Amino acid sequence: MLFIIRAILIIVAVILMSVYSLFYCILSPRNPKNTYHFAMLFSKMSRLVGLKVTIRVPESAKNNGSVVYIANHQNNYDMVTTTGAVQPGSVTIGKKSLVMIPFFGIIYWLTGNILIDRDNKDKSKNTITDVVDQMRDKNLGVWIFPEGTRSRGRGLMPFKMGAFHTALQAGVNVVPTVVSNTHQQVNLNRWDNGEVIVEMLEPIDITQYKKREIRRLMNDSYDIMLAKYKQLNKEVNRPDSNTNCCD
Repeated sequence: MLFIIRAILIIVAVILMSVYSLFYCILSPRNPKNTYHFAMLFSKMSRLVGLKVTIRVPESAKNNGSVVYIANHQNNYDMVTTTGAVQPGSVTIGKKSLVMIPFFGIIYWLTGNILIDRDNKDKSKNTITDVVDQMRDKNLGVWIFPEGTRSRGRGLMPFKMGAFHTALQAGVNVVPTVVSNTHQQVNLNRWDNGEVIVEMLEPIDITQYKKREIRRLMNDSYDIMLAKYKQLNKEVNRPDSNTNCCD
């Protein structure tokens, strides 16, 4: 019974937010300021699925302006967990196919997030250049999931280089954000689905790296996030059997 009630409430909430987004964004469509507003709305939906989400953002990571935020990507519940750490003046970079998701796709496009064609390598390279130009012109921060796909319980997956190409090309710091393991944590038929910790870490100083040291930056970022991921899982008592999958 609880599952049915929750499912209905979630569907209604997403539909209402889609309608609201049409009116909210009509005077300023595709404005990056919209992303923060709707990220906060989505983060409040964590209560609907029975999650207690603890957000930790250090003062040094607030209002960073033009930076590259990176976060681990686990499942669809990232929409109500990771969103709580989104900072003003930032947008996400996602696949073009996201716009095809009913209701959510409309919100994602209207709020100013950047869509790329990941299946076309030539277009993706051009997109990185376009993203860098936007970051510089608008003092914009961008969110990228460096794993490139949902981990679905496989721990922290290997990183791809796109996020780090972007950071080095733009000459901006990398700000890691780590979400504790949520694989199979949510049962919509259970009232309390426990705690999730979302922690934004100190910015990684890009001046420590030369432009050709993309792989070193990527590996350092991975090691930092993996250590924090393991720590957060212990804190919420949710071990991940694959935390060492990619050491």
